[in-house]
Amino acid sequence: MAGDRRVSTITLLLAMAALLMASISCGTMVWLWRAPVAPAPEPVAVTPRGDLAPIERSTVELFRNASPSVVYITRLTVRADPFRRNFLEIPEGTGSGFVWDRRGHIVTNYHVIDGAGAARVTLGDGSTWPAELVGTVAAKDLAVLRIRAPESALHPLPIGTSHDLVVGQSVFAIGNPFGLDHTLSTGVVSGLEREIMSQSGHPIQGVIQTDAAINPGNSGGPLLDSAGRLIGVNTAIYSPSGASAGIGFAVPVDGIARMVPQLIEHGRVIRPSLGVHLADPQLLQRLSLEGALVLVVEPGSPAERAGLRPTQRDGYGRLILGDVIVGVDGAPVAGPLDLYRILDRKNVGDTVRLRVRRGSEELEVTTELAGAYAE
Repeated sequence: MAGDRRVSTITLLLAMAALLMASISCGTMVWLWRAPVAPAPEPVAVTPRGDLAPIERSTVELFRNASPSVVYITRLTVRADPFRRNFLEIPEGTGSGFVWDRRGHIVTNYHVIDGAGAARVTLGDGSTWPAELVGTVAAKDLAVLRIRAPESALHPLPIGTSHDLVVGQSVFAIGNPFGLDHTLSTGVVSGLEREIMSQSGHPIQGVIQTDAAINPGNSGGPLLDSAGRLIGVNTAIYSPSGASAGIGFAVPVDGIARMVPQLIEHGRVIRPSLGVHLADPQLLQRLSLEGALVLVVEPGSPAERAGLRPTQRDGYGRLILGDVIVGVDGAPVAGPLDLYRILDRKNVGDTVRLRVRRGSEELEVTTELAGAYAE
C-alpha cells in the first residue's frame, strides 16, 4: 500500500514536471507570463521660437525698467495686546504705489492708506520699510508717504504728460492685484476727460479711462505710456462684481505733478477758494433749490469781501437761507459739484464773477480767489 502511494506521488511529480516543461517551451505558463514591453514613445517635436516680436521686446524692456519703481503697500491697524501690554500691527489691506524721488517719497491713492494706523512699503528688491505719512488730498484720492530706504534701493519713475494723450494709444498698468506683486497688464487709452467721484465726495476731472486690467490691489500703481513714462495713477474700476470689467480709471499725471511737490513741501495742497461752506445736495433737494447754497462765510475770505451772506437763524429761531451761487463767469451752477468743477480750473489770484440769488432777486459780484488747503 505504501509502495503504491510512492508510485502515485512520483507519477504526479513527473506529470507536473512534464507540464512545466511544455508550458515553458510554448510560452503559455500563466504565472510566468509578462506583458510585452511597449516601445519607447517618440520625443515631442519642439518648434524653435525665434526672436520675440519687436512689440513684445519693447513691452518686456518696459516692464524690466519700470517694475523696480513699483511698491507694495500694506495698510496696518494698530491694536493693544492686553496680555503683553504692548501694541500689535495687524495687516488690514494692501495696495500699490511707486517711487517718486530718491528721498524716499512714495505716491499712492488716498483710499489705499485711509484709516491706517501704520503702513509698510515693500520695494522691488523685496526689502520692507515702515512708512510715515507726508500728506494727503482726499478730494483727489492722492497720498504721499516716505520711507527711509537708501538711495540705491529707490528707482523713481520718469514723469510724462497727460494733456497730450489720445484715445487708442498703448498704456501699461503695473501693480499688485489680489496681493500678486508686480503684475503687468496692457491696454489702450479708451477715453479721456472722464469724471469720477473721490472718497470725499468731490469730483475728479480729466480722468483717463483704460481697458488695461485694474483689479483690487492695483490702486495707487502707475499707468505708463509706451515710453515707460508715468501718465496717471490707477485709482478705480467700473464693475458690478468688483473685478476688472475692462473699464479702469487713472488720475492724470499733470495734476499729480502739481500736487505732489506741494504735499512734500507743506503736507497739504493749496487750491483756489471762495472761503465758503456749502450745503450738501440732499439739503438742496429737500429745500427744492438749485445752485450752491452758502452755509458759512469764512472771515476775511473772498466771499466776505464780495458781501456774500451765510445761512443763519433769526431771533425766533427761524432759518434764513443764505445766498445761492447760480453762476460763475457765465457758466451755470446747478449744485455744489458744478462750483467745485469750475474752481478746479481756476488759479489762486484769479478774479471771478459770481451770479448770486438772494431771496427773490439776483445780483452779480466780483471777487479774487484766495488760496486754501484742499481737504
